[in-house]
Amino acid sequence: MRLRIEMFLTAVACLLAVLTAAVPDWIEAAWGVDPDGGNGAVEWLFVIAFGALAVVAAVLSRREWLRTRAVGR
Repeated sequence: MRLRIEMFLTAVACLLAVLTAAVPDWIEAAWGVDPDGGNGAVEWLFVIAFGALAVVAAVLSRREWLRTRAVGR
């Protein structure tokens, strides 16, 4: 169960990172605010944060997969 949650989190974070990089205006459209005044800095912070979350979740899911494989489940 833990492995599935980590894999799902990895996929969602990757999707959000790619979505934010490709269509950065979705943040303004979703929340109705423009926190950075249109210069795109907040959008790039979101891309970096979602990318970092994806990497961490991927590392954790790989570790969990290796652990369950070693146990023999």
